[in-house]
Amino acid sequence: MLHILNKEYVLNHANSGVNEKTFHFPEKILQFGTGVLLRGLVDYLVDQGNRSGCYEGRIVVVKSTDGDTSEFSSQDNLYTTHIKGIAQGELVDQLLINSSISRVLQSNADWGEVLAAVRQPAMQTIISNTTEVGIQYVPEKIGDNAPASFPGKLLAVLKERYEYFRGSSNTGFVIVPTELVVDNGRLLKEIVLKLAAYNEMPAAFVQWIETENHFCNSLVDRIVPGKPRNLAEQEEKAGYTDKLWIEVEPFLLWAIEGDAHVQSVLGFHKADERMLITPSIVPFREQKLRLLNGSHTAAVPLAYLSGLNTVYECMQDDYMRQFFQEVVLREILPTIEQTCPQAASFAQDVLDRFSNPFIAHKLISITFQESSKMNARNVRTLTRYFDQFKTLPKGMCLGFAAMLLFLKPTRVEDGKYFGTRNEEEYQITDDNIAIFAAYWDAYTSPQQLAEQVCADERLWESNLAAIPQFTETVAGYLKTLMTSVKDITQLQQPKN
Repeated sequence: MLHILNKEYVLNHANSGVNEKTFHFPEKILQFGTGVLLRGLVDYLVDQGNRSGCYEGRIVVVKSTDGDTSEFSSQDNLYTTHIKGIAQGELVDQLLINSSISRVLQSNADWGEVLAAVRQPAMQTIISNTTEVGIQYVPEKIGDNAPASFPGKLLAVLKERYEYFRGSSNTGFVIVPTELVVDNGRLLKEIVLKLAAYNEMPAAFVQWIETENHFCNSLVDRIVPGKPRNLAEQEEKAGYTDKLWIEVEPFLLWAIEGDAHVQSVLGFHKADERMLITPSIVPFREQKLRLLNGSHTAAVPLAYLSGLNTVYECMQDDYMRQFFQEVVLREILPTIEQTCPQAASFAQDVLDRFSNPFIAHKLISITFQESSKMNARNVRTLTRYFDQFKTLPKGMCLGFAAMLLFLKPTRVEDGKYFGTRNEEEYQITDDNIAIFAAYWDAYTSPQQLAEQVCADERLWESNLAAIPQFTETVAGYLKTLMTSVKDITQLQQPKN
């Protein structure tokens, strides 16, 4: 019978990388959220900082969802991080036991302990991932019990800290939300201040929030699939059982807007150069949006209609692998490398991540809101490319044409639209589908359809029909796709 992963186990196994000293590090971070992204990225980096000796601090985690925390306490809050994937063209398969979490508190049942935790002088950091809907204003009174919303909980924590230290200088927090919202730190601060005003809190306290606390915008990027399907097999190899085991890809990025003070407080950033504390995270947000998300959006309809089902399958297919390389390296990258200094290395990381055999990223899920994503991620790239080179990015034009064909409904039922690939139906989940359906009903000519869609400014941030030869190029690709998409290898690979 296998031993449970816990303190006794790691201290009796020197190869665990965890020693007794680790369990006595002071609590320095209050973390709202128990999810796999935080454990696979933020807590991983804290653990790396502890291992390297540049941090020596632990995390108090607050669980806001219902249910007890025994899954953590039964393992002394230890868990396995299994790094699997491709990095610099090489296969990575590595196990690490994370010992960064000191305890996990349930927000309602243990609210008193949460407040007590922030009375510790060493506690200087608050991190959150409460999903995008977590950073929203909810008018509520702050009392003795745990507030319902995350901003409410944060305000209550700040109030406790302020009152305990009597508003002293240098007692505020570095607050880093990781929710996938643009300017998440700025937005969270605005909501907290609005909630403080709603509660008619003292002006001195509000001033302390504004001047003594650092709300940092941040961007996180790491795929964390979570618990493996073959957990029992993995546990047998490891020699212990672990209910909290998570898998992560090798790549990671955590970019935080901050100054020297933020760097000092978040000392664990020294353990990994991929954790960046910088005056602006805009370049990192831009390269992720364009290179990673944009290439997904450009390629997925084409790949899906051809019969492929996952991103990994695309990278095993000669045609689609070349298509991704063309779009990423020769179409998107040239339009941002002057403003995004790390874009070239990030582009190579993107191709490695797409080639990860351990992640089954389904193409059909990526097509959710395809047309809106095309507008947000790729229209600016199209116009930049044309302005820069006075010609069109052919791969992205082909991707645009494939999107039009993907958004061609073949059946409508109960307000739901369905398309067809190889005599197989798929549901189209796009808020603009009624617009595309109307165009497909009205125009049978690829040229007419392309002209009408490209000129529709309801869909795009500019009139794409005004880009010379764009509609003609898209129409040409669309005509070809309508006859040969079942075998995309018959298509000529777009070259720029």
